[in-house]
Amino acid sequence: MPTNLSARLCTFLLSLFLIAFALPAFAGPFEDAVAKFANEDYSDTDEAIGVVASSGNKLAFPIISALQDGRLMADPDSKKVYVTGTDGKSIDAATGEPVASVPDSASAVRLNNRLRRSVDAALGSLTLQSPDLGARLQAAQSVYKSHEETALEPVEGALAKETNRSVKTALSEARAAILLFKSDATEVQKLEAVATIKARGDQEALALLSDIGTDQPASVAKAAASAIGSIQSSLAVWSTVQNAWYGLSLGSVLLLAAIGLAITFGVMGVINMAHGEMVMIGAYTTFVVQEVIRTRYPALFDYSLLIAVPLAFLVAGAIGVVIERSIIRFLYGRPLETLLATWGLSLVLQQAVRTMFGPTNREVGNPSWMSGAFDLGQITITYNRLWILVFTLAVFMILLAMLRYTALGLEMRAVTQNRRMAASMGIATSRVDALTFGLGSGIAGIAGVALSQIDNVSPNLGQSYIIDSFMVVVFGGVGNLWGTLVGAFTLGIANKFLEPVAGAVLGKIAILVLIILFIQKRPRGLFALKGRAVEA
Repeated sequence: MPTNLSARLCTFLLSLFLIAFALPAFAGPFEDAVAKFANEDYSDTDEAIGVVASSGNKLAFPIISALQDGRLMADPDSKKVYVTGTDGKSIDAATGEPVASVPDSASAVRLNNRLRRSVDAALGSLTLQSPDLGARLQAAQSVYKSHEETALEPVEGALAKETNRSVKTALSEARAAILLFKSDATEVQKLEAVATIKARGDQEALALLSDIGTDQPASVAKAAASAIGSIQSSLAVWSTVQNAWYGLSLGSVLLLAAIGLAITFGVMGVINMAHGEMVMIGAYTTFVVQEVIRTRYPALFDYSLLIAVPLAFLVAGAIGVVIERSIIRFLYGRPLETLLATWGLSLVLQQAVRTMFGPTNREVGNPSWMSGAFDLGQITITYNRLWILVFTLAVFMILLAMLRYTALGLEMRAVTQNRRMAASMGIATSRVDALTFGLGSGIAGIAGVALSQIDNVSPNLGQSYIIDSFMVVVFGGVGNLWGTLVGAFTLGIANKFLEPVAGAVLGKIAILVLIILFIQKRPRGLFALKGRAVEA
């Protein structure tokens, strides 16, 4: 009996010994690193981030993610660290065991700018093996920006396994960025890194090469300087291409807004100051169409613009015919009175829209096929601008075909060239005038559909384009559609190249002065119409 009691006592004492001394010995590097988050020392936190990120432990990602979001809590008294989830529940960061509550003495682990870069790099390296392609690509780009040395091993491991071409390129660039700043990297490795980053050729590559410092080997510094010069030259070319694209985009908007004005101005000689309000009416038609679709047929939203185009043409065109029949036809041959009447009419239309829809901007959404952008080389092209360019050219070609191959087009060209001769040949010029004004207004309504995707839909929408539209028409040649096309794209590109040099306001003033000087030499514009009446 005493023997059994002695044995039990020995077993109990041995258990206490194991609990008190032996179990902490099983704490590994991961647990030790987690405990360093409670030391309230930035150096210890930085070291802990590197060890946790490279540990391979399943808790690594939740810990680093919580650290980034301010949800990693550390208790300096007990040296315990806790991860607080977005749902409010907490776990022990070292073991993953749930805890009832975080001690009141615990506070969020602090970060500075250097540690934030380390966190970004750690999260990037942790997601390099993600099954999601987008996550891997984003992680590689994050590592590239931070170029933390601790991410080199995960990057090389992911690079060896990666099969996707774009992700593999991003991983190669991330590896090059790390090696370029790695103190113990060989000269050959750094030269290869410079070549890889040079091939990337964007602003981030330029910034990275500019930050390598002066402590590099002479060959690396020379290669980096050469790469910087090459990237700067390439970016200058791409900047020119980007400005040209912006100019084409602006030119397509100007063409779409001015093409209807070119018809009415050319055929009828009417200075229609209410043309911008026809654009506005088209934009509000689009708004009404989308509101009806949102409330009743939400599945058709991607087709809303296709539905709005013919409706905007009909609504604006019908209003245009009414305006011509009720006001314009009594003022032919009196340009000053026509200008004043249409200007007053524009104010009436603006106030009518304010009364019906309110003075504030109205939301017109982009269908999915007009949302987003894509990169072409070093330039970014948005889908809405690209579709507007395509749409503008399509409207232009359809209008050309209508003028050339239809009876109305033939009559419009006849009236444009010699109104009295056309009337003597039996053409009802008054009917042609009404239909022409309606056609020009309808095209302006279509322009409003397109402009609703890139501009604010408000009662003042048309005022932003009326002056530019007249400039395009006068510069290209009154009544000449090809002149309108060339004039719109010329003014758009010239404007975008002048803006970086002179600014937006001075750029517009310079364009206006140049047009005035040009008109002094060529009063009929770039492409003058031919005809006895026109030339008289």
